[in-house]
Amino acid sequence: MTISILTVLGLVLLKLSINILHPRQWTLQQSISDAYMTYERSYAERVPFDTLVASGSPWPLYPTVTTTNVTLGKLPGGLALTGTVSRTRMADSTNNYPADGGTGTTINNPAAMKIWKAQSVLTYMVGNRTYVKSRTVLRSQ
Repeated sequence: MTISILTVLGLVLLKLSINILHPRQWTLQQSISDAYMTYERSYAERVPFDTLVASGSPWPLYPTVTTTNVTLGKLPGGLALTGTVSRTRMADSTNNYPADGGTGTTINNPAAMKIWKAQSVLTYMVGNRTYVKSRTVLRSQ
């Protein structure tokens, strides 16, 4: 009788400890994906403007999308967390001139600035759930 009570108590304590660790695992996975999206944002900010708007840009002109499989990091136990990054760019149509894909005029854009949005979307799965995160960077010249 005593052994069965101790066994049940041990199983209950094991279940409680697993319930405590589960949210920490989720937080770790979110931190890894946030760190990767910080990289995407900094990459979009540091790439030269001429490279960003070129035909061979890492962010192709919308509606074309570049999709790349990436490894975000490793989880405890050596399990790799992988995802897919989709990139595209689009002109800010209210400010860019018609030659840049916009409708801007000298009235609403007197400095003739070129403004582009570079968007990166990360999609990854944890268990049977799919998560999506995105970052958009405005670049101007």
